[in-house]
Parts: sequence; structure tokens; C-alpha cells
Amino acid sequence: MNRDLDLAEFELHPQRGAVLAEVHARPFTRLTAPVTVLRFAFLGQGEVAAADRQEFVAFCISHGQAPPEAGTKHHQVTIDATQLRWEQHSEFSTFTWILGGSETPARRFGEIGEEPAALIRSLRQSGQLLVAVKLEVEQTSAALERAQQLFERGSLAVAAVRSGPAVVASDFRTDDQGFVRILVCNDGLSPGRLGALVQRVLEIETYRTLALLGLPAALELAPSVDHIGRRLVEVLEEMQRAEGLKLNNHLLTELTALAASLEKGAAGSLFRFGASRAYNEIVQARLAVIEGGEIAGYPTWSSFLARRMAPAMRTCATMEDRQADLSIKLARAADLLRTRVDVELEEQNRDLLRSMNDRTRLQLRLQSTVEGLSVAAIGYYVVSLFGYLAKGAHDGGLHVEPSLATAIFVPIAVAAIWIVTRNIRRRHLKHDEISGAHD
Repeated sequence: MNRDLDLAEFELHPQRGAVLAEVHARPFTRLTAPVTVLRFAFLGQGEVAAADRQEFVAFCISHGQAPPEAGTKHHQVTIDATQLRWEQHSEFSTFTWILGGSETPARRFGEIGEEPAALIRSLRQSGQLLVAVKLEVEQTSAALERAQQLFERGSLAVAAVRSGPAVVASDFRTDDQGFVRILVCNDGLSPGRLGALVQRVLEIETYRTLALLGLPAALELAPSVDHIGRRLVEVLEEMQRAEGLKLNNHLLTELTALAASLEKGAAGSLFRFGASRAYNEIVQARLAVIEGGEIAGYPTWSSFLARRMAPAMRTCATMEDRQADLSIKLARAADLLRTRVDVELEEQNRDLLRSMNDRTRLQLRLQSTVEGLSVAAIGYYVVSLFGYLAKGAHDGGLHVEPSLATAIFVPIAVAAIWIVTRNIRRRHLKHDEISGAHD
């Protein structure tokens, strides 16, 4: 009997469900003008991010909403006429408040109302606020006139939307309350396309701000990197004139300290520069999707942000390249200096061994001289003792001439003592050779 194929028959990868669900993780919210959207982004990692997540869970429960499931990074709830969209990222969390809709009358730009403001204040976060955006969607065809009323002309950037009849505008300045204001003029986009446009515009401002976090880090590192670069040149010049192990060791110690200082700064900025590069790529990708062309001679968002962001990104990239280049040069200089130190140490060791050989040779000569004197001294005492023995034998009645016997015994005693001393020295030399071979 034939039956359909069921994947339950296979051993599925444990992460397959999460990978497939990621495509649908952040769906666009359908929007209808007029509507006000507030976006907040709080920096927080580790314990701070966990605490902020718990605050959001408690907020959902207190308003009768289902909290996010464990492990999820995004969640959306609706409280009365307000929608809240929460997303948690690697180093920040975003809260997007959507106020009003097609049934809410149009409000003055930026006006929130007491009840939504109180609701927003009730959700406290321990992370640091970095992004605060106030985006207003208006149903109008007079986009340019409306933008000129709201923003400073010197900083105004306006762009037509690629996906349909809509315009986005902003001067990217903060208002009196600290919000960056953005205007979206809709003249016919469907709710789905309008929701996608708003989300991408919010992402541009969010990631633009995050990308620029690398600039203060680069500017803070610049004096230290400049000092290390200048000092490296000075050390290399001193290396050319340096003579002696003590001075070379001092220069090597200084190079090691410079390398440690550089690596400390590079390790601290590695994540920041990498994150800024990734965030900038997201901004450029979002701009490429939404922009359709210029309007009335005003700069587009791409051209406006390029003049501000591109220099900052180049500064970060230049600082990252300088750190890598200096690290290679410091390592190369340290290797050269370490080689010089090793050569000088080998020369010192060679001179030390030569002096030790000379001292050993002198000791051997002295030992040979002492051995000759020792043989004579011991022979003298042995012959003296033999003389007393011969005199005693003569006085005891034996026919022994003490002087003659003593004279005959002298060469015999000296030869015997010399042979014994020589054998003892040979045994010592043999023992030393065996010990040296084992070492």
C-alpha cells in the first residue's frame, strides 16, 4: 500500500525548526496612515539584557498579554490601540511603539498623548538608551511642502520611495525632547508595503546610530596608536646604533611593552569596529531597497548619510588597518632584536667557555706541578720512616747498614708513590669522562 512520505521517519536536525522559522521571525506590521511610531533602542548585554527581558515579560503579564517564549528574540503585543514590538539583538534591544491607525484622527506631528506616554514610561529598562526615533506617517501628496514646514532646510534629506507613491524626509536632528524625527508621506502605498517601508526606515536610523559608535572608539585610540607608531620608529633608529647586550635587552623590553599596549587596544576595539562595519552594511542595504530617486534638488538619504557616515567608517577602517599594520611591524622588529640578543648571548657564552677552558688548562698544569711536589714530599716521609726502621733493625742486631739500605730504598719508594698517584689520577679522569658522557 502506498502512503505519503513523512519526515518523521528521518532523524531531523535539532536546529532545523529554528532555522526555518528565522525567515518569518520579523514580519512587517501592516500600517494605515495616519500613524505615529516611536522606536527606542537600549544597549545591553549579558546580565543587563537578561534583566531587561524580565522587565518586558513582567510588563506583558501585568497588561494581560502573553509573554515571549523562552529563547525567542522578538515578540509583539497589542494593548488597547497601541502595538508594541520588541526585538532583542546581540548588543541592544528595540521597542517599537505604534500609536493610532486608520480609526484615529490625525494628530499634530510628534504628539503622543497622555495615555500612550504613561504606558511607555511604565516599561523601564536598565540598559542605556541610544536610539530614540519619532516617525510620523501622514496621508498626503504634498510631501515636499510638509517636509519644509517640519525640518531645517540646511539638513533636510528627501527621497522618493522605490516601491510606490511615498516620500521619506528627515533632517536627522534631535528635537527638544531628544527624538530624531522622520516623516513618511504616503500617497497610495498598501498597508503591507507601508509597514515594510516604516520598518526599513526605522532600521536605517537605528543601525546608522549604532554604526557610528565605532567613531568615538577610533578617536580615543588615535593618540595611543600615534605614540606607538612614533616610538617604534625611534626604537628602530636606536637599534641601528645599539651595541651591547644590556641596551638591546632594554630596547626589546620596550618593544614588548609597545606591542602589549597595542594589542590591548586592538582587542578592546575588535568587536566595536566589526559591529560598525556590519551595521553600516545593513544601512546601505536598506537604503538601496527603499530609495527611488531625488526630489526637487534636495539630497537623498543615501547622499546625505554618505557625506556624514562615510568619513566615520573610513576612520574606523583606517584605525583597524593601522593597528594590524603596527602589530606586524612590532612583531618583526622584536624578532630582529631578539635575534641580535641571541647572537650576543651566544658570543658571551663562547667567550665564557673559552675562559673556562683556559682555567682548566692552568689547573691541569698546576695539578701536574703539585703532583710532582707531592710525590717528592710523600717519598721523603716514606724514606724517613724506612730509615728509622733500618736503624732499629741495625740496633737490634741485624746485619743491616741503615745508610745503604735507605739509599737503595729511595728510588723504589719514589717509583712506587709515582705509580700509585698516576693510577689514582687515571681513575678520576675516567670517572669524569663517564659522567660527562651521561650528562
